[in-house]
Amino acid sequence: MTVEIFLGDAFSLKEKRQVVKSIIERLKNRYNISVAEVGKQNDRRWAVIGMACVSNSGEHVDQQLDHILDFMDKDGRFSVEEVDRELQHY
Repeated sequence: MTVEIFLGDAFSLKEKRQVVKSIIERLKNRYNISVAEVGKQNDRRWAVIGMACVSNSGEHVDQQLDHILDFMDKDGRFSVEEVDRELQHY
């Protein structure tokens, strides 16, 4: 899943990186997923965060991604603008 977030006008590039690093660490620790900033690294107002979750249950992954989006929506330091979800079943 990739999530594009908008941080607003009040952030410098340094402040943006602190917020992005914080949310990435919180997501890793709370949900045990792989997470990285994957786009718009040099834009001080926008970031794209990519994450991956692996499970033997597609339903579990779908629920996990729902929880992650809810967690991100409630953060308050940014707004979630665009979400691209992809589930692969084998």
